[in-house]
Amino acid sequence: MTGGHEPVLLAETLEALAVRPQGRYLDATFGRGGHSTEILARLAPDGALVAMDCDDQAIEVATRRFGEDPRMTIVKGRFSMIGPYRERPPWQGGFDGILFDLGVSSPQLDDAARGFSFRREGPLDMRMDRQAHPTAAEWLNSAPEAEIAQVLREFGEERYARRIARAVVASRADTPFVTTAQFASLVAREIPRREPGQDPATRAFQAVRIRVNDEIGELTRALPAALEILRPGGRLVVISFHSLEDRVVKQFFARESRGDDYPVRLPVPQAWLAPRLRVIGKALRPGAAERAANPRSRSAVLRVAQRLEVAS
Repeated sequence: MTGGHEPVLLAETLEALAVRPQGRYLDATFGRGGHSTEILARLAPDGALVAMDCDDQAIEVATRRFGEDPRMTIVKGRFSMIGPYRERPPWQGGFDGILFDLGVSSPQLDDAARGFSFRREGPLDMRMDRQAHPTAAEWLNSAPEAEIAQVLREFGEERYARRIARAVVASRADTPFVTTAQFASLVAREIPRREPGQDPATRAFQAVRIRVNDEIGELTRALPAALEILRPGGRLVVISFHSLEDRVVKQFFARESRGDDYPVRLPVPQAWLAPRLRVIGKALRPGAAERAANPRSRSAVLRVAQRLEVAS
C-alpha cells in the first residue's frame, strides 16, 4: 500500500508493461506512486520513468519520494496534454510502455475536503486538478436542467436523471449547492427505488465527477497521443473502472488493431490496412483475493496492446 492507496492489478500491470531495465516508461496517472514505485524497482540506472498527474497533492508526493532519483521526471498536467509534450526532453524518443490508471484514487475519495465522496461532508468540489473550473457546485448551480439530466443519464446511467435534474434546478433557486451532503440528500429524496447494497447517490456523484473533470474527453484525446509516442514493440496498458471508460479503450484498441478503413467490398491487401496496435490477451479483472482485500478494485478492467512496427 502507498500513502493509503492500494495499486490495483499491480502484478498484472507490471507483466503487461514487460518492463525492461534500460527501458523508458510513462506513468500518466501517478496517483500515490504504487505502480511507479514498482516500475522504478525494475529499472537500471540508465532506465527512465516520467510520472504525470494533474493533482497537486500527487505531485507533492512524487517530488518528496522520487525528486532526487535521476531516472524519474515529474510532470504536473492532464494526460490529454501528452501530445504537446512529445517534442520536449525527456519525452523525445518515445516510450517502451505507457500506463493509464483511470478514475479517482482512494486518497482523493477519503479526503472530505476534495468533495468526491457522498459519505463524507465537505465542499462539493470533485476537481482532480484544483486549478481548473468549474467545481461540481459551480456546475450544478449553473448548468441547464437538460444538460444535468443528460450528464446523469450518460455518465451515471441514472434511471431517474430527469427527476433529479428537475429537483436540482428547483432547489438551487432557493439554496445554491455548497456541500456534498446537500447534493447527496437531494438525490436520495428523488430516487424512489434503491439498488440493494448501493447508496442512492453513487451514480449521480460518479456522473458529476466525470463531467467536472471531462474524464471521457481526456481519455479520448490521450489515447491517440499516447500511441504516437509509443515505440514499436512498446506496450499501452489501461486500467479503467467503469463501462464508459472501458468502452472507449476497447474501441480504440479495436480500431487501431484493425487499421485503416476502406469500403467493405473493396479488395484491399492486409498490408494496406497498416494496423498500429496488436491487442495482447483478454481483458483482466481482479481475482477474489484482491477484491476481498481492496473492495474498490472490484470494477477494475485492465487492457493491454502492443505497438506494431511502422510499415516502410
